[in-house]
Amino acid sequence: MKATPPSPRCYALLPCAGSGSRAGAARPKQYQPVAGVPMVRHTLAAFTAVPRMARVLVVVAPGDEALQPPDAAVSIVPCGGATRAESVFNGLNALLAQGAAAHDWVLVHDAARCLITPALIGALIDACLPDAVGGLLALPLADTLKQEGADGRAAATIDRAGKWLAQTPQMFRIGLLRDALAAHAAGGFAGITDEASAVQAAGHRPLLVRGSAQNLKVTYPEDLVMAEIILRNRGV
Repeated sequence: MKATPPSPRCYALLPCAGSGSRAGAARPKQYQPVAGVPMVRHTLAAFTAVPRMARVLVVVAPGDEALQPPDAAVSIVPCGGATRAESVFNGLNALLAQGAAAHDWVLVHDAARCLITPALIGALIDACLPDAVGGLLALPLADTLKQEGADGRAAATIDRAGKWLAQTPQMFRIGLLRDALAAHAAGGFAGITDEASAVQAAGHRPLLVRGSAQNLKVTYPEDLVMAEIILRNRGV
């Protein structure tokens, strides 16, 4: 009799090698303190609180020793690349080298989205596990969308119907995502702005799973203030 293949596991991959220059701080934004601890620690706490997460892998820049793993469920690998897509690609290869299988799932999440919650992570897992492709957290566009002209003025108003703002985590099979990114490696991953864009370029249609307006990516100095307020309101 054929052995029953093991059930796919879920891994998290956090690219954490960026400089965070738009946040206006001297240190990378993922290490900026929010509610008393570095931002990435809040992100790690959310993922390690999800029982279905087999392991969390954090991709940092070579030589970056600022972050120490909080427990045995977290691995830190210094294989960050010049772009986010390269860091994710290198991280996927590291996961496979550590024993993950191509049919296992990976949830790629921005380290600077420190307001992610275990509940949102669980909702994405629930939605994607039975899906053939996988998907991502996202929000329907609520604001009016303008097209800028060459003179810096509004040139057109774009219909917002059916348009979504992509968030993370984005959840796909490790093998599928690695192959999708590998197709763009020779070109420096040009045009790949997130994992879903690579999967779409490979001919797949990721599932859109409703996220939360609080799952913002800390990018600018005012975002740090907002994240601080939200975390303290949560009692962190």
